Amino acid sequence: MIQGKRICLAVTNDLVHDRRMQRISSALADAGAIVTLIGRKLPDSKAVHFEKFRTVRLRCFFVKRWWFYAEYNLRLFFFLLFHRYDIACACDLDTALPIVLVSWLKRKRKVYDAHELFTDVPELIHRPRVRAFWDRIGRLTIPRFDLRYTVGEALAEELEKRYGQPFHVIRNSSPSDLTAIKEIDLTTRERIIFYHGALNTGRGLETCIEAMKSLPQWTLLIAGEGDLSHELRKLASETGVEDRVTFLGWVAPDKLLDYVNMARVSVNLLEGKSLSYYYSLANKYFDSLQAGVPAITMDFPEYRRIHDRFNCSILLQEVSVRELVNTLDRLDASPDDLNKLSANCLIAARELSWEQEQDKLIQLFISLSAGKPA
Repeated sequence: MIQGKRICLAVTNDLVHDRRMQRISSALADAGAIVTLIGRKLPDSKAVHFEKFRTVRLRCFFVKRWWFYAEYNLRLFFFLLFHRYDIACACDLDTALPIVLVSWLKRKRKVYDAHELFTDVPELIHRPRVRAFWDRIGRLTIPRFDLRYTVGEALAEELEKRYGQPFHVIRNSSPSDLTAIKEIDLTTRERIIFYHGALNTGRGLETCIEAMKSLPQWTLLIAGEGDLSHELRKLASETGVEDRVTFLGWVAPDKLLDYVNMARVSVNLLEGKSLSYYYSLANKYFDSLQAGVPAITMDFPEYRRIHDRFNCSILLQEVSVRELVNTLDRLDASPDDLNKLSANCLIAARELSWEQEQDKLIQLFISLSAGKPA
């Protein structure tokens, strides 16, 4: 059992919008663990409070590039060194080194949670020296963890191949409210396309905005902020579609479903040149499933795996204006097909819920606490 076990989980991001870590922390706390979720404090960070677990936010002088990672890792090292814990979890490579070092010094158990293929994110593709540095960190640290898991089967296979160690799968599924799941007639809704997540490179957001020129009956809602926040707003204005593209800014996790429930479709268009994106399985995809809203997403391994089983998505071969416009035109012309996809989303939602994933997660931590091999 993990009753009374002190578990620390560390990320380098702000904690407000990290729903995977909020769910994992809550699940472990519900199982009786004493959980501390460690994150980053930014000048404009909003206050957070979670009833089930404690949060610690490390304030750094540096906020970008390698200076930030060096400072954050140093602060995390000393926090863990002087903080009592039984198990520490590193979420991606940018928190792995201090957790491995301190846990080795203290003889404590350590866990690696791979949210993505860290060395192959778009930001590192054209930075070979930085990429090589993180690859060395991965080869140095990942084999030394006592338990490893990630978000999908395809990514688990790739990580096992690279690092020679087994990875379990804990998906980014959304909680399921079975009492609220019922069939929906999406054709009675306004023609709304919904995107939520970071506004960063490689997410097809420019394509979505440019496509609006050829989709005069549709509206695009974008929830989130990021590196491209200013550029995307400028693009909407220059393209002449600012009246049908609404930027909502960051939306609180408990409010996201309100917007999903307004939409006919959601979009999750990732460029395949990033292997991290290619192997991804995003939170937003499961949010759409739970709401019965088909996702227009890429024909990547994890989405293909789920679609082949449930026929619940619209898979694109490329990120292009033509492909997106043609897809939405076909949905407009085939309302029965749209509602069939919606019904299949709800079937998938019953089987791919967070409740099932958290049971697997807790069993992994119970086995780890009992000293059983991962």
